[in-house]
Amino acid sequence: MPLIFLNGGAMRGGPLHHLLDGSPLVAETTTAPRYRFYSVGDQCPALTPVAHGGSPVHGEVYDVPMDVLRDKLLPAEPPELELGVIELADGSSSLAMLLRRPYTSYTRLIDITEHGSWDAYRQSRKEAA
Repeated sequence: MPLIFLNGGAMRGGPLHHLLDGSPLVAETTTAPRYRFYSVGDQCPALTPVAHGGSPVHGEVYDVPMDVLRDKLLPAEPPELELGVIELADGSSSLAMLLRRPYTSYTRLIDITEHGSWDAYRQSRKEAA
């Protein structure tokens, strides 16, 4: 089964976690420091690879059956994201949801790399309110 790095609502405790249909958690980890991290319309996170200025992003890796990816997880993803392959901190590869290319104008695309995780970004928004 393929491994997929999740860093948003499908993580443990998130509103989309049920879409994993019981897929096992393999690891809690970070990406290699080769990515920028964005909030897309304040609704979901997205990774994008960069040559310089990247940072590790926290997430969870799951072992997900292809039919669960096809029928449950991927149909729930917004059109601003696309399935891609990333490098994890240990040098291994994993599927992940990336900001769709070519980059066009997205509703409120906010660079949240400095937060390092979707949860940390969301918490900072609550504290600022």
